Amino acid sequence: MVFRPKQMGHPSRVGWTAWVVALALLGAPVRAADTVLLRIMQVPLAGFQYHAGKILWDEMREGDVLTLAREPDNRHDPRAVRVEWRGVKLGYLPRGDNAQVAAAMDRGEGFSARIGRLASHPDPWKRVRVDVFLAL
Repeated sequence: MVFRPKQMGHPSRVGWTAWVVALALLGAPVRAADTVLLRIMQVPLAGFQYHAGKILWDEMREGDVLTLAREPDNRHDPRAVRVEWRGVKLGYLPRGDNAQVAAAMDRGEGFSARIGRLASHPDPWKRVRVDVFLAL
């Protein structure tokens, strides 16, 4: 089950739990065996033009699974969250949007991500949208 609120910003862990409780109260089927994915973020892929995305463009598809990995030793941003597709670095979550995901990853919380949108656009910030999910 995937719940996709229209606009959420960057909620706290308590906020995510509140959404699940609200779904249960509204009668949404939430069972212990189900994994509920809550989309917490939709952001452009930062650094697309500097990494392998241009080479892999024709193979990538909307909905493809992405891997998020912390890079706490990144010299440009200690909160860096690397985005990979099939083990190849595509770029990063934008610096202005990565703080809460980085902190949660540092606490051991897991996230999943997918390619939310691909667009042939001259601006590299508008080519790939990353959707980040929290598993509840």
